[in-house]
Amino acid sequence: MLFQSSMSLNRCKWLAPGSIIRWAILISWLVSCCRVVNGQNVDDYNQFDNPAVLPLVTQIIYRKLSNTTVVLNRELATRGKFCVKDPDADWNKAFNFSTNMDFLSSCIRKTRGDVGRRLCTAAEMKFYLNAFFNPSGSPGVLRPNINCNLTSWVSGCEPGWGCSVSPDEQVDLQNSRNIPERTQICEPCCEGFFCPRGLTCMMPCPLGAYCPMATLNRATGICEPYTYQLPPGQPNHTCGGANIWADVRTSGELFCSSGSYCPTTTQKVPCGSGHYCRMGSTSEKPCFKLTSCNPNTANQNMHAFGIMVIAALSTILLIIYNCSDQILSTRERRLAKSREAAVRKAKARQRWKAAKVAAKKRATEIHTQITRTFSRKKSSQHVDTLGMLSYTNSEADEDLYLPDHSTPSNASVQSSHEIEDSAEGRERVSLEIEGRRTKGHNVPKTKKTRSQIFKYAYDRIEKEKAMEQENNNLTFSGVVSMATNSDTRKRPPMELCFRDLTLTLKSSGKHLLRCVTGSIKPGRITAVMGPSGAGKTTLLCALAGKAVGCKTSGLILINGKHESIHSYKKIIGFVPQDDVVHGNLTVEENLWFHAKCRLSADLSKADRVLVVERVIDSLGLQAVRNSLVGTVEKRGISGGQRKRVNVGLEMVMEPSILFLDEPTSGLDSASSQLLLRALRHEALEGVNICMVVHQPSYTLFSMFSDLILLAKGGLTVYHGSVNKVEEYFSGLEINVPERINPPDYYIDILEGIVTLGGNSGITYKELPLRWMLHKGYQVPADMRHSVSEFVNPEMGMNHAESEEQSFAGELWRDVRSNFGFRHDTIRHNFLKSRDLSGRKTPNMMLQYKYFLGRITKQRLREAQLQATDYLILLLAGACLGSLSKASDESFGASGYTYSIIAVSLLCKISALRSFSLDKLHYWRESASGMSSTACFLAKDTIDHFNIIIKPVVYLSMFFFFTNPRSTFFDNYIVFVCLIYCVTGIAYALAIFFQPGSAQLFSVLIPVVLTLVATQPKNSEAMKIIADLCYPKWALEAFVVANAQRYYGVWMITRCGSLMKSGYDINEWTLCIIILILIGVVSRGSAFVGMITLQKK
Repeated sequence: MLFQSSMSLNRCKWLAPGSIIRWAILISWLVSCCRVVNGQNVDDYNQFDNPAVLPLVTQIIYRKLSNTTVVLNRELATRGKFCVKDPDADWNKAFNFSTNMDFLSSCIRKTRGDVGRRLCTAAEMKFYLNAFFNPSGSPGVLRPNINCNLTSWVSGCEPGWGCSVSPDEQVDLQNSRNIPERTQICEPCCEGFFCPRGLTCMMPCPLGAYCPMATLNRATGICEPYTYQLPPGQPNHTCGGANIWADVRTSGELFCSSGSYCPTTTQKVPCGSGHYCRMGSTSEKPCFKLTSCNPNTANQNMHAFGIMVIAALSTILLIIYNCSDQILSTRERRLAKSREAAVRKAKARQRWKAAKVAAKKRATEIHTQITRTFSRKKSSQHVDTLGMLSYTNSEADEDLYLPDHSTPSNASVQSSHEIEDSAEGRERVSLEIEGRRTKGHNVPKTKKTRSQIFKYAYDRIEKEKAMEQENNNLTFSGVVSMATNSDTRKRPPMELCFRDLTLTLKSSGKHLLRCVTGSIKPGRITAVMGPSGAGKTTLLCALAGKAVGCKTSGLILINGKHESIHSYKKIIGFVPQDDVVHGNLTVEENLWFHAKCRLSADLSKADRVLVVERVIDSLGLQAVRNSLVGTVEKRGISGGQRKRVNVGLEMVMEPSILFLDEPTSGLDSASSQLLLRALRHEALEGVNICMVVHQPSYTLFSMFSDLILLAKGGLTVYHGSVNKVEEYFSGLEINVPERINPPDYYIDILEGIVTLGGNSGITYKELPLRWMLHKGYQVPADMRHSVSEFVNPEMGMNHAESEEQSFAGELWRDVRSNFGFRHDTIRHNFLKSRDLSGRKTPNMMLQYKYFLGRITKQRLREAQLQATDYLILLLAGACLGSLSKASDESFGASGYTYSIIAVSLLCKISALRSFSLDKLHYWRESASGMSSTACFLAKDTIDHFNIIIKPVVYLSMFFFFTNPRSTFFDNYIVFVCLIYCVTGIAYALAIFFQPGSAQLFSVLIPVVLTLVATQPKNSEAMKIIADLCYPKWALEAFVVANAQRYYGVWMITRCGSLMKSGYDINEWTLCIIILILIGVVSRGSAFVGMITLQKK
C-alpha cells in the first residue's frame, strides 16, 4: 500500500531538491519490512509507530499468522475429523481477522516488531493440541518440552507470558517437527493472544474469545479476568495475557461472556435492547417478532410467542374435539335424504302399479262377465290374451328407466318332483318366490347420480316385495314356473361332499371328528347340532379350510372334484361365533366396506348399492343403519342387531357357500326368525349354507333343509333332511314325546340326560354305530371291537400316549406341539392356491383406497382421543423445556435425552392402538381374501399424519423454552425420524404381544435403551450394544445438529464433547438414515408377524 502511494506521487516532485532524502526514507522502510519478514529484530521502534508503515507490516505479519493458523486448523481437521465438518469454514469463523487487525498492530508496537519470533510454530501448535486429544492426559496440561521442563523453567513458561528466540536464529512458523529454543526476552503475552503454561510462544485467540491483559487482584492473588496466580518467589513477575484456550469447563473465562459480544478478541460490547448475545458471540442477533429482549440478555424471551402457540393449538384441538363427528354426521344426513326420497318414490310407484294392475284385473273380470252373458260359446282365450297384454304393459311401464337385458341363470333350482315330495311343498316354494331377486340388470351408464342409483335400488326392492304378495294367489304350477324363471341370476353352485372326515389333534392324538361322511348342497340350509364337545365348530372349520394344529384324513370334494377349498376363498363366507365388527363405524359403513372389497370389481355402483340395501332390508337393520355399532366403552346398537350385522358382513359379498358359527346365540325368537328368513332368501339364489345352532325352537328347526347331528367325540348320529329325522329315530324306537321340541330331546339323549326306554335296548352310545350301519358305511376296527371304547372321548388316543408320562416328557410334548401348531399356522397363512372362484375382486391399490377411507372415518371419530394425545405431548414439551435448559457444555444433550424418552413413550402408546385393537378384525378380513398389504399400508399411511404433526406440537413448547442454537427445522427432522422409528417398533409390539404386555414394553424400552445409549463406551462390546439402540442415533443427531452451530472459540469444546460422547459431526445424515431404517425394519417384522401369527 505504501509502495502504491509512493508511485502515485508526482515524478517531478521527487526530482525536486531534497528528493535524495525521500528516497533514503523509502529504502529504509522497505529494508525494515524485509527484516521483519525474515524475523529479524528492529532496532528503530519509531518507524513501527509510523502510521504509514504499520499497516504494511501488519498485513505481512497477518499473512504469516494466517499460514500458521491454517496449519493449526489442518491439524484440528486431521486429529479431529469427528468434530470438523468443513475445515475452511471453521478456520474462517475462528481465525479470519481480516476485518479488524488492531490487536495485531498493537502487538507489533508492544514487541517492537518482534512478534514474528514469538508466534508458535506448527510443531508447538501440534504439541499444544496433543494435550486435548490424548485420552490418558488431562485437558490443557502440557508435557515437558525443550523450553519448559524440570531443569529449564523461564518466566515465559508461566501462564500469560511468552519469550522470543535468539537474534541469530531463523524461525520457520510452518515447521511441524521441531520446537525451536525460545527462552530470550520473556514478556507478558499480547492482547488478543494466549500463552499457555508450559509453552513460551503466543497463539492468537479465536474469534468469540475475549483476551485482554490481566490485572492482579491483590485480595485473592488472582490475575483477573483469568484464574491463574503469580508464581511464588518472583516479585518482579506480573500478570500477563490469556493463558489457555480449552473447553468451556476448563477455560470459561476466555469466552466472551453472555449478554455481550466481542467483534474482536480485545473488545467486548454489551448487547443492546432488542438483541441477544449468547456466550462466545462475535455479533449481536436481533430478536424474533413477538419476543422481547432486554439489554445484556443472553436469550430472547419467547414466552409471549409460546403463549400464542399454546392458544392457537388449544383452539384447534378444541375444534377437533367438539366438531369431529359433525363432518361425518352432515354427510350421512345428506345421504339419508337422498335415500329416503328414493324410498318414498319407489313405494309410491309400486302402489300406483298395484292400483293399475288391480283396475285392469277388475276390468278384465267385468269384460269376462259381459262376454259370457252375450256369447257363452266364445272362448276365454281372448281374455287370457288381454290379461297377458295388460301384464306386459305394466312391466314395460316399470322398466322405462331400467335396461332391457339380463344375465342368464347359471345354477339349477329344485325340481318340481322334489318340491312335491316335501310335506310343505307349497309353502316352501312360496317362500322361495318371495325371495326371488332378478339381479341380472345393470343400471345404464347414464344413470350415475346418487338419487338415480337409490331410485334404481329401491324400485327393485319394492318390486320384489310386490312379487312376494302376488305369490300368495298363484297356483302350484305357476309357482314352479316362476321358480324356474331364467331371468333370475343365481350364484355359482358349490356342493361339498366329505367322506370319512377325521380330525386328530397332533399334540394329544385325540379325535375331534371321526369318520364323518355326508354332503352340503347348494340352495339348502344345513344345521349342525349336537352337545358341547361334539365337534360342531371343528366340522365347520374343517370344511372351510381353517383347521390348524390337526391331522386331517378323509376326502373333501368340491362339485365332485378333489380341489382345495382355498381356491374358492373369494366366494366363501364364514361368520365367526364372536361378533367381530368395527364398533367405531356405523352399520352401513361396516357393510359397505365389505361389499366394496369383496364383491366383483366389475360390478357397477348401482348394483353394489342394491346388494347392500337388500341385506340391510332383509336383516331388519333399516332403523339402525346410521348408528354406530358401539364398543365396550361406548354404547351402540343392541346385541341382537350386532349379531345380524356380523352375518350381514358375509351376505353383502354374495357368497356361494356361507358358514355360520352359532349365529342365533343370544338372539330372541323374533330376531332368530328374521335372520333365518334372510338366510333362506340367500339359499334361494343357490347359496350353500351350513350353520351351527344350539337347541333352536321348533319354528326355526322347521326352516332348515338338512340336519347334521353329532355326538361327543365328533361322531355322526344323523345326516339328512330335517323332515325325515323323526322318521329315522322312530325306526330306532326313539319317539319324541308330545309337546317336546325334537332338537332339544335329541340333544338331551346325546348328553345322557334322557334315558332311552322301549324294547330296542339301544343306548345313546350306540347311536353313531347305528347310523353307520344304517347308511352302509365302513365301520372302523376299533369301533367293532368295543362300542364303549369307541364312544369314549379319549378312545382316539394311543395306548402309549394314555400311559402316565414323566414331567419332562409332558413338557417336551407340549413344547413340540406348540412349535408344530406355529408351523401349521404359518404354513396355512402363506398357503397359495390357484383361484377357481371366477370372481375378480378389487386389486391391492383399490383395497388400499377403501382401507384409507375406512381408517380415516375411524380416526375422525377418535379425534377426541387424538386431541388428548396432542395435549399430553404439548404439556410434556412445556414441562421438559422449562426444566431442562440448553447447556453449552453438552450442547443440550440432557434435555434431548429426556425428550427422546418422553416422545418415544407417548408416541408408542398411541401407536399401539393401530393394531392392538384390530387384531380380530384383521384376521377375519384376511381370511376372507382381503389384502393384508393394503390394510397395513393404509394404517401406516394414516399414522404418518401423527408422525408429521406430533413433532410440531412437541417442539412448539420444547424448542421455544430451551431455545437451542440448532434450527427448528433440524430438530423437526430428527423428531419426525424418531417418531417414525418408534411407531414401527410399536407396530411390532402390538402384533407380537397382548395389549397389556405391549404397553409395558412400550414404557420400558425407551427408558432402558436410552440409559444404555448414554453410558460411557469403555469397551467395544458396549459400543456395539449402544449402536443397536435407536436412542443413541436420535441423541447423536440432536447433539450434532446443535454442535454444528458452535464455532470459533467453541471448536475445542465441540471436539472434546463429541469425543467424550463418541459422536461424529459428519454422521448426522447417517443417524437420520439409521432411524428410518429401524422404522422400516420394524414395520417389516410387524407385517410378517401380522400375516403369520393368528389366534389359536
